Amino acid sequence: MQHISRRQLLKSIGAWGACALMASGSAARFAFADVPHNKKLLVVILRGAMDGLAAVIPHGDKAYADARGAMAMPQTPEALIDLDGFFALHAALGPLADLYAQRQLIMMHAAATPYRERSHFDAQSLLENGSDKPHGLMTGWLNRTVMALPRKTGAIAIGPAIPFVLRGEAEVGSWAPSVLPDVDEDYLMRVMHMYQSDPLLLSALGNAKAMQKISGGLQETGNKNFASLMEKAAAFMKGETGASIGAVDIGGWDTHAGQGLQTGRLASNFTLLTNGITAYRNTMGDEWRNTAVLLLTEFGRTVKANGTGGTDHGTASVAFLLGGAVEGGKVIGDWPGLTKLYEDRDLIPANDVRALIKAVLTQHLGIEHAVVETTILPVSKQAILTERLFTSS
Repeated sequence: MQHISRRQLLKSIGAWGACALMASGSAARFAFADVPHNKKLLVVILRGAMDGLAAVIPHGDKAYADARGAMAMPQTPEALIDLDGFFALHAALGPLADLYAQRQLIMMHAAATPYRERSHFDAQSLLENGSDKPHGLMTGWLNRTVMALPRKTGAIAIGPAIPFVLRGEAEVGSWAPSVLPDVDEDYLMRVMHMYQSDPLLLSALGNAKAMQKISGGLQETGNKNFASLMEKAAAFMKGETGASIGAVDIGGWDTHAGQGLQTGRLASNFTLLTNGITAYRNTMGDEWRNTAVLLLTEFGRTVKANGTGGTDHGTASVAFLLGGAVEGGKVIGDWPGLTKLYEDRDLIPANDVRALIKAVLTQHLGIEHAVVETTILPVSKQAILTERLFTSS
């Protein structure tokens, strides 16, 4: 058998599409075994700033049509799915309407972080670090959540890189689809035999083998493959030995031009998003009942259209909480109305999205309130949500 160098072997492992668990100052390992926590939380970041007024339409607000102007959705069943007589979902979010009817969906409208500028980079930094300023903390709030859970709780990031929200001291697994051919199984077994005296390489090969078995050899990338990525997230999170925490990104929400109404760029992204949620739910199966999914975006968009049929960077948007563990079927938080706008252009940020996150961490994951406010989401005491959002089971 031809000799294979360490460099060639590591390159082969990388081409195989498996990114092993990474931790600060420690060797990579794949260790989701013996997880004592049966609650699951997946965080999906909608990068680019989603237009919350297009997703969850306040058609019952008398000022809606005048305030939105050319961006106002037609008041027809083909365009809107009414929820409660005041709020409606964009028709492309139809699967979310089904979850709402099943009381498995909650929306917080007019929601924002404390950030009030309009830089994607800074806004995402604040959203993910969990403080009240961009770059205010050097770790992500979801990583600190992992640290607050039982020590053997696993976390997984699905995508080309671990998002900042999951970076920090806690070990985090990552998986990304390969763009290269899979390594032959027989080849890998022979290589493992060759390097059985090298613990580090043998461990890395074992990690790759485990990852490949779960992932199923996905070869595509990009938003169009979001449903497949969500399937993989569920595959890594299922079961008593699956990861309790997960994170996935979906971009394309920066709709400066050609945003569209019933159809167009935004409607297409809504369809991709809901296809992904459906894929995740179906793959989770019975474990959906113990699952919560948070959909968060860095800020909203302007109420009125710009000159290119799009919307510019705004302030408040909408956050979604869904899952089998959710006691939903409602829109929560204060509604500021559209008569007055923030800086005469944006939906007023009436609700702190950190209050929703804190409720998920305490009510769903069972983390002590004091730990959340001092460690996970510091400087957030003013963000309060007392409403029960989860079933007791």
